[in-house]
Amino acid sequence: MRRLAAALLPLLAAGCAWHSDITRLQAQLLDQQAAAARADSVARANLAAIARQVQSVLDSLAAQQTALGAFRGDLRVELYNVEQQLVAVQELTGQSQQRLTELRTQLEQRSEQIAAQGTAPAPGSPAPAAAPAGQGAAPAGEPSPDQLMELGLQQLRRGSPATARTAFAEFLKNYPLHARAGDAWFFTGEAWTADQQSDSAAAAYQQVVQHFPSSGHMAAALYKLGLIAGQAGKKDEARAQFNRLVASFPLSDEAALARDQLRALGPAAARPR
Repeated sequence: MRRLAAALLPLLAAGCAWHSDITRLQAQLLDQQAAAARADSVARANLAAIARQVQSVLDSLAAQQTALGAFRGDLRVELYNVEQQLVAVQELTGQSQQRLTELRTQLEQRSEQIAAQGTAPAPGSPAPAAAPAGQGAAPAGEPSPDQLMELGLQQLRRGSPATARTAFAEFLKNYPLHARAGDAWFFTGEAWTADQQSDSAAAAYQQVVQHFPSSGHMAAALYKLGLIAGQAGKKDEARAQFNRLVASFPLSDEAALARDQLRALGPAAARPR
């Protein structure tokens, strides 16, 4: 028995060692399986997050496409409306130009008739008083000064400054000394301003200042001249116009604006002695 026990002891020891190795191997396999399970869980979570992000991008693209489609529809409607407005403006411009042509023709015909007549008054009848040139009423069937003025203002308000200038030019040509001649020059300047022609606008405003000081647009003309000079970098000239405006029309709205402009320009530079 002792010999048998001695022979079995190594086998038992080896068996215990082998069982321990199997236990460690099983533990390692379990650890690896748990790590793999955790890795799979993380991968699935990452895939789910990526899938959500992709879906969010797709939803955003779909919303943008919908908005783009709606914008294109609105744009087509707006373009159609603009086209309709352009057609209406062209029709109005064409009518106004045609009317101005008719008025000009009538004025020229009347001038020719007056030049051709040259008839003397009947014997014994008193000679008619001579009306100042450019101030008489319009002959029958021809445009009056008020009609020409109103036509020019209508075109200026409608955004047709070139047509408006034509009407004012007809006014000044046929009624240069009319009480509203200063108005015609001022609105001619406004029409040039609408076309961003500052030099021509300044020339028209200057006509008001030089020849029609009693015009109701005198203060506005001075203010516009100051603005044009300031925009051209002529600060001294701008100050001169604004100061003249403040001195001549201190209570006008333009004078208040001129004071603001003077403050913005700052004091004039001292001249070297």
